[in-house]
Amino acid sequence: MTIHPFIHSLIQTKLDFQPLLLTFKLASITSILLLVIALPIAYWLVFGKFKGRGVVEALIGMPLVLPPSVIGFYLLLAFSPSHWFGALIEDWLGLRLVFSFQGLVIASILYSLPFMVYPIRAGLQSLPASLREASYTLGKSEWQTVVKVLIPNCKPAILTAFVLTFAHTVGEFGVVLMIGGNIPGVTKVASVAIYNEVEALNYPAANAYALVLFAITFIILLLVYSINNRLLRVRQPA
Repeated sequence: MTIHPFIHSLIQTKLDFQPLLLTFKLASITSILLLVIALPIAYWLVFGKFKGRGVVEALIGMPLVLPPSVIGFYLLLAFSPSHWFGALIEDWLGLRLVFSFQGLVIASILYSLPFMVYPIRAGLQSLPASLREASYTLGKSEWQTVVKVLIPNCKPAILTAFVLTFAHTVGEFGVVLMIGGNIPGVTKVASVAIYNEVEALNYPAANAYALVLFAITFIILLLVYSINNRLLRVRQPA
């Protein structure tokens, strides 16, 4: 049985797993931090009473429409030690955000913010107003209502938001390349590794990285949507 030369070369490829591990580390940290940040923002957008809601929503949604290179460029300027923000972070916290993993995390949080906020906001908006009213009638505080009533009833939306954020961070390229560069073990994530291998015409290695990302992302999405479908069936009246 003959094997296609491309498949044979793919099998023979010695894959460096460090960019993959760094990618999933970045995606996990970003998703966890964004969940903590996005929950109060989504609640504020749905139930808060304030002027300028459209401006806030537009700012949150900018990463959905702007090219990653634009966001990466402005973040690169802001994170630079020559800029007041970058200098302030370096002086106070001792962190240099440019070409560092910490910088990748902050950039990923800003770039993936709408992927966490908007699904949770949609989940909160879909809940009947009677849930909050009943909770307040029973003497629950606003905090208790959020934690014990709203969040448990938004599990599908929160799970979807978490996975979309994770998958979006895994697929980042332009922003992470401009902020982090290509430092092995520090900022060289899988998308950058694929780009490097393609530039070097090492297509089997690029294909190996891409296949791993494709397979893992597909499995995660499949599990999430299966769980969400079960949760929705449980919530639906018989």
